[in-house]
Parts: sequence; structure tokens; C-alpha cells
Amino acid sequence: MNDTTARDRWRAVAAATGPADRAAAEAGVLLAYRSAGLAAPRRILWADSPLAAVTLLPDLTDRGRSVRDEVRTRPWAAERRRVHDVLGPAGWADHWQRTGAALWDPTRALADRIRAGVTQALTDPDAVSADPEATASATGTAVRLLLLDAVLGQHDAAWLAAFDGHGDRLAGPAAVAAHAGWWWPYEDVAVLCERPVELHRDEAGRLDRGDGPALAFPDGFALHAWRGMQVTAGFLAGLVDLTPERIRDEENAELRRVMLEHYGYDRYLAASGARHQHRDETGVLWRIELPDDEDVVMVEVVNSTPEPDGSHRTYWLRVPPTTRTAREGVAWTFGLRPEAYAPLVQT
Repeated sequence: MNDTTARDRWRAVAAATGPADRAAAEAGVLLAYRSAGLAAPRRILWADSPLAAVTLLPDLTDRGRSVRDEVRTRPWAAERRRVHDVLGPAGWADHWQRTGAALWDPTRALADRIRAGVTQALTDPDAVSADPEATASATGTAVRLLLLDAVLGQHDAAWLAAFDGHGDRLAGPAAVAAHAGWWWPYEDVAVLCERPVELHRDEAGRLDRGDGPALAFPDGFALHAWRGMQVTAGFLAGLVDLTPERIRDEENAELRRVMLEHYGYDRYLAASGARHQHRDETGVLWRIELPDDEDVVMVEVVNSTPEPDGSHRTYWLRVPPTTRTAREGVAWTFGLRPEAYAPLVQT
């Protein structure tokens, strides 16, 4: 398998949703234990989410010690050394750039968000939890220690893409990752998670959805986000009935920006009495002054090329709050200084 094929395959694995292939994943667990020289776990259990797994683990008093080091960390390190020795330092760096590098940031960010969501759900009394009764007895330290025992399955895609086709030390963990979500390997018990049922991201790979959870698991454990920013389900529900007054009254500047994006800057300008600051041949500069936040400054420009019906479309360009003229704002969108912006033809 070439590097591009491996990268694309593991990119799809990282984003996979829907029911796990439990038989294939369990076979991967047994292979991982066997490859590490370990006896097979006496039991393999399933949980519907990482939250459900972390809630279940304290009750498994017969699970034995964690064997994550044997089934994941040591073979990982050995395989990396082997591939590095075969390819050499420059070859390894080039190989990583063509395989795992493109997957690293989005998968790490998603794994971090899941960890944070699990910790919050089990330690914050106000958080929505799939098992509210577990909240009272959980501590942040205990939850974080259990999360350290996890093998990230599909969210280990970056490393698995780099190792794909270069050896079989990681065939077991790779099989689990290809068919299931996170998993916890212990001496006598392995706990595997279902994959998410929903995953919504923006063009930059950030969690993003305005009308529901951006990431959701079968048991209801979910994360809500807008352009990567964590929000609550209640906040998103309130976006449907936004008013300029509600936006102005929001004390959290980051949430206010989310509201503005959802409501529409042009719509807000029209409804909120924005101040017309400057006009020239490039467009009209508008300014909205917000309490405890930077001003929202927009340039209104009209496309000089008519639409098929003869009309001319209006566009709104958000520009830095320091902008003082429409020309300066339009030039900024092209990465130019105002005096350098002199288009031969406006489109």
C-alpha cells in the first residue's frame, strides 16, 4: 500500500461512524494480546461511548493491571524505530509528512475534546451525563487516570497511517482501530467502545454544528461545538430565536461572536443601528460597537458584474476593527495596503 492510499484509508477510519464490527474488533484484541506475549483476556466487554467505559471500569475489580504498555506503547516504539532505521532520518520525515502528518492535528484535537467531555460529564454536577448517578462519586484525578489507560483506536489514525504496510507488530491494534472506537486493555478484561453515530466538522476539521451535537455516541454522550468552540445544547437551541438585543446582552464575548456568525453580520447591521463610518468608490464601511469586546467592522461592497437577472449582489466583508476606510478594508481582504489596491476590473 502506498503512502497516499494508507493516509486516505486511515483518514476514513478516523472519521468513521456507525456500529462497530464487534467480531473483527475482538479478533484484533486477541491478536494484540498474542503479539505482546500475553494471555487472552478472560472477558471482552462493550460500552456505547468512552464515557460509558470510564463509568464501567471502576466496577470491574477483577480487571487486573493495565497492559496498554505491552499492546500499544512498546510495539509502537519498536515499529517507529524499525521504520526510521529502514528509511533514515530524512526518509522518515518525508514519509511522516505524506502519511500521518495530515491526520495528526484533527485526530489529536478530537481525542482531547472527548477526554475533556468525559471528565466534565463525570465531575461537573451541571454537565449532561449519560449516567448522572456516576457524577457524585467520580473525581477528576480518577477519571483522568482511567483515560490514560485508553488506546484511542480510530483516533490513533495518524500513527497507524505511518506504520501501515511496514510490519505486523501493530496488526492487532490496527484491526481494533479499523472496526471500533477507543478500548481499554487490562490483564483479564478488555473494554471496547462503539464508534460515534454522528460526526460533524467544518472545512478546517473542527467540530462544528449549529442544530445538534457535533459528535454523538449511541448512549447519548455528545459534544456540541460551533467552529471548534465548545458550546452547550441549550446555547445552540437558543440560536433559532436570536435577536439583536439578545446578542448585545450576551456577556461572553466568544459566545457573542458565535451568535453574530449565526445571525449574520449583514442582518445584524441592518437591525441594530450600525454606524456608517466611511464611503468611497470601493464600498461602505460600517461599525458596530459592542460592550466589552472589539468593534465589528464590515465593508459593504457591490459586485459590479450583474447577475443573470440584471441585479447586482451585495457582499459583506468583515475587516479588522482598526480599519478606518472602505478602501483600507477591501485592500486588507487581498492582503494589500490601501495605496497598493488598484483593481483594473472589479468583479
